[in-house]
Amino acid sequence: PTFHRIYKKKATEGFGSLPYLMALLSSTLWLYYALLKRHDAVLLISINSFGCVIELIYIVIFITYAHKDSRNLTIKIFVAMNMGGLAVALCVSNFALHGPRRLKVLGWICVSVSVFVFASPLSIMAQVCKTKSVQFMPINLSFFLTFSAIMWFAYGLLIHDLCVAIPNVVGFILGILQMVLYCIYRNGEKGVTEQALEAVRVVNPSEVFPIPEDDNSNGLQDHQDKTLDCPV
Repeated sequence: PTFHRIYKKKATEGFGSLPYLMALLSSTLWLYYALLKRHDAVLLISINSFGCVIELIYIVIFITYAHKDSRNLTIKIFVAMNMGGLAVALCVSNFALHGPRRLKVLGWICVSVSVFVFASPLSIMAQVCKTKSVQFMPINLSFFLTFSAIMWFAYGLLIHDLCVAIPNVVGFILGILQMVLYCIYRNGEKGVTEQALEAVRVVNPSEVFPIPEDDNSNGLQDHQDKTLDCPV
């Protein structure tokens, strides 16, 4: 739904690219982990292969419709984190580690990245609290995040792989928090959601300030001046 909206409006609005960049890095690392593990790895290989393709498509769409600053930032993060970070992980695991230790260290690297993936929506949750609007936090995404975390946690326990199970505890907690926030703010500040957020002004990927529509140009200018004075 998020990227269908971006495609229809030809703009990324208040959405950020970091969750999708982190998800792509996580999928590639888990795919490599599964290929090394081999045993009980069919689901990990298939799901993360599909995840890599989907996340790449999402990132291409985001870069296509993002404004210049957001596009440049996304490309820089992609090169540094998704290409550079992945290259470092592959080099360390192939040349510095050997035998069972290689799989163990790589597994805990995957755990760390997965925790960051689950934590990346925290910026959106902060935005919801500021604007009292859930426009940029779809409930279906939060629901499936929680459901997915439960399923992967159970799968990790079944195959006796703590590296698969542990990060999904964080995913479950954050998914529940997102749904609680949705219930709190789904009817709150409805006028802001429909009107002011149409003129949302993005200062950086984690700070979003709604600009109210006002025919009085002086009042609007004063509001913009105050907004620019806000700490970033």
